[in-house]
Amino acid sequence: QVQLVESGGGLVQPGGSLRLSCAASGSIFSISTMAWYRQAPGKQRELVAITSGGFTNYTDAVKGRFTISRDNAKNTVSLQMNSLKPEDTAVYYCKAVIRSIGVFWGDYWGQGTQVTVSS
Repeated sequence: QVQLVESGGGLVQPGGSLRLSCAASGSIFSISTMAWYRQAPGKQRELVAITSGGFTNYTDAVKGRFTISRDNAKNTVSLQMNSLKPEDTAVYYCKAVIRSIGVFWGDYWGQGTQVTVSS
């Protein structure tokens, strides 16, 4: 049984910064891809940033402002968000592709954390 738990969301003014963290726990054998998604009200969930085997990529809207990082020893992934804009307001979800002990690879999601950018 694998669980992803996110933390770090909140309310911030435009131009401010937030750092999101996500920790994977449980019967984990290996983790390949880790990523952050977001879903704004009335919109589809979209990929924000992804990291896999040293490769990272970002959606154009956050390039230069957001940084994804990963600690393989701790099974954690973080998202440093700088120069936040009101359009970054959304629920942010962590996703990981995990091989749990005794089970083949599967996609796991966190519960989501709200980020609100407003003055």
